[in-house]
Amino acid sequence: MDGGRVLVVDDDPPLARMLRRSLAAEGFEVQLAADGGSALAAAERFAPDAIVLDVAIPPPDGLAVCRRLRDKGVLTPILMLTARDAVADRVAGLEAGADDYLVKPFAVAELVARLRALARRAGSRGPVISYADVTLDTATRTATRAGRRLALTARETALLELLLRSGGGAVTRSRALEEVWHGGAVPNVVDRYVTRLRRKLGDPPLIRTLRGVGFQLRA
Repeated sequence: MDGGRVLVVDDDPPLARMLRRSLAAEGFEVQLAADGGSALAAAERFAPDAIVLDVAIPPPDGLAVCRRLRDKGVLTPILMLTARDAVADRVAGLEAGADDYLVKPFAVAELVARLRALARRAGSRGPVISYADVTLDTATRTATRAGRRLALTARETALLELLLRSGGGAVTRSRALEEVWHGGAVPNVVDRYVTRLRRKLGDPPLIRTLRGVGFQLRA
C-alpha cells in the first residue's frame, strides 16, 4: 500500500501526529480526524484506501463510525485501535465491521504490517466489485445494475470502476482525470462522462455530485 491514502482517527493529538509522521515516512498519504463526525466527513472527502480508527473518540464513537460506513456500503479496510484487550471488546469491533484490531500501546511497525496485510486481502477479493445493485466484473469489463447489463464505453467503464473501488467515498475530478484519462483531458470532461454514466445507470440515481469536491456513489 505504499503511496496509499490512510485516514487516522484518534483524539490524542501527540499520538495522531506521531502516526502521521511515521506513516508518511512509509510512503502513505495521511489525513487526520479527531472525532466521529470529522471521521465520517473525511471518509467521504478524502476517499482513503484504509482507515485507522480509535474506538474511544468523541461521539459518534469508533464502533458507531464503523457501523455507519458499512451501512453506506463503504468497503474500505478498517483497523480498529483500542486500549482494551478483552475478548468482548475485540468481538464488538469486528461485529461493527472492522477488518482488524490492534491494542494500544502498539509498535508502529506492526501497524504498518497490518495495513499492508489488509491491502493485500482487499486486492485478493476477486475481479468482481459492486456497490448497492451495481456490479462490475473487472476481468470481462461487464457491468450490470439489478441484473440488467449496461452498455458502457471503455472510458465509462473505467470511471464506474473508479467510483466502485472508492466504496462510497469521494472521487475528485483531479483523481478521475489522472486515473481514467491519465491527465490528458480538461476537467469538464469528467462531468460530461458522469452525466452519461448517470443516464445509463438509470433510476434511482446513484451518483451524487459533491459541490467543489467531485462525485461519490450514494444508494
